[in-house]
Amino acid sequence: MFTFDQLAGFIAVAEELHFGRAAERLEMTQPPLSRLIQKLEKIVGTSLFERNNRNVQLTPAGLAFLDEARRLMVLAERAPTAARRIASGRSGHLRIGFTAASALNVLGPLLGETSRLLPDVDVELSELVTGKQISGLLTGELDLGLARPPFDEEIFDSRLLYRESMLLAVPSAHRLADLGRDLTHEDFKNEPLIMHSPTEARYFYDLVVRMFPIRHGNVVHVVSQIVTMVSLVAAKRGVALVPASAAQLNIEGVKYLPLSGQSDNPVELHAIWIKSAENPALRRLLQELDFSAERPFMSS
Repeated sequence: MFTFDQLAGFIAVAEELHFGRAAERLEMTQPPLSRLIQKLEKIVGTSLFERNNRNVQLTPAGLAFLDEARRLMVLAERAPTAARRIASGRSGHLRIGFTAASALNVLGPLLGETSRLLPDVDVELSELVTGKQISGLLTGELDLGLARPPFDEEIFDSRLLYRESMLLAVPSAHRLADLGRDLTHEDFKNEPLIMHSPTEARYFYDLVVRMFPIRHGNVVHVVSQIVTMVSLVAAKRGVALVPASAAQLNIEGVKYLPLSGQSDNPVELHAIWIKSAENPALRRLLQELDFSAERPFMSS
């Protein structure tokens, strides 16, 4: 296999078309340069130059080899810079998991900041419920998750990104839409309810049953995605308890009503990552976004 010194010598002779000038350019004498070119031609298996006492010309094979030699030299020069950029986190690959609801408010701004701060980092997105994000982080398939608590604090670091309230989504012409006040459980306790899945949407299921004494006999549908719940509300299949960000879906035929008795914006979204994560791009992003801060990344 040829060396980069041989390629550099070949390129110098090809551009100067004179062994003496090429040797001066390379700060060497002519005999070693001639031997270097001879070795290269032997490795390539064909003559790269036509030589006589008066001039030097590239053969057709030499002309073709010149393009490839230049390309290889450029790659060789770029390689250390690329390696340093990846090691510093300025280049590389970042795999982010997100819940469907997080795409409504946090994902866009976070991606915007990532592009601004790390423009040469490629981002791969996966829409996953929290449980699957945690699995992906543990197996190394994901670098960062936008997920719901709780997390194993022995394994994960996290940062609160966003807090918001819960609302009751009702069909636009529903009687509750005209009350003009915050609703209590008494107002909707007998309504057909579209409920969160206790397995696929465990965070919202647990939150709702803590907040209200849900009558499971009133549950008409159990689903895992917020957009599905709101679509069913629009179809007049029932009412649903959803995060305030669901209003951004702009699904026609649905009104979002405030609820009384909530603690301060109980719905939380966190960024989570493995404490031992070694991806330089992730570490750079966490540093640039100051994810060690206590304040939310966004305000509701």
